[in-house]
Amino acid sequence: MLRNKIGWIVFLGWMFVMVQPLPAAEDRYIGYYYPAPENIEIYCTRIQPLAEMDKRRRVGFVIGVKEGMSNKAYDSAYAVFAKGSDSAKLIIIAKTDGYLETIYRVRALLADLTNSARTTPIFEESGAPENLTFLDLLTLLGFESVTLSDGANFTHQIKIRQLTGNTCHSQSID
Repeated sequence: MLRNKIGWIVFLGWMFVMVQPLPAAEDRYIGYYYPAPENIEIYCTRIQPLAEMDKRRRVGFVIGVKEGMSNKAYDSAYAVFAKGSDSAKLIIIAKTDGYLETIYRVRALLADLTNSARTTPIFEESGAPENLTFLDLLTLLGFESVTLSDGANFTHQIKIRQLTGNTCHSQSID
């Protein structure tokens, strides 16, 4: 009888361990490009991705951002690239110590990128560019997430979801 109880306890303990989520396993870039994020933010957008957006256009967007960065008289403090099977994960990593090491610096960069995004033709055609953010631009382009990191200790990740009514709907994230 005792042997049977011990068997059940071992079995239930094994089942408990096997069913636990493995958050780091979901993001194969953790440990390669950036440390694991302490928090993952969900951004609920009210706009839909543009129908013609695909991997090629997202990669073209990143190339355009990099060309804009290279046209400046100084080296950019961060690198920007797209990853994932459909290039739907935007990654921004600091190349300079002391940059993007806090949530406040991440938010400041996102605010700067919002100001730049509001001058793009996509936003100007929306009729209300002052109401849209950089994350909305990423939504229009079909990005599913953006990860920002200092490349050493701090990472902030934002997953983009569609807001319908009062509910935020998941998109597939590979």
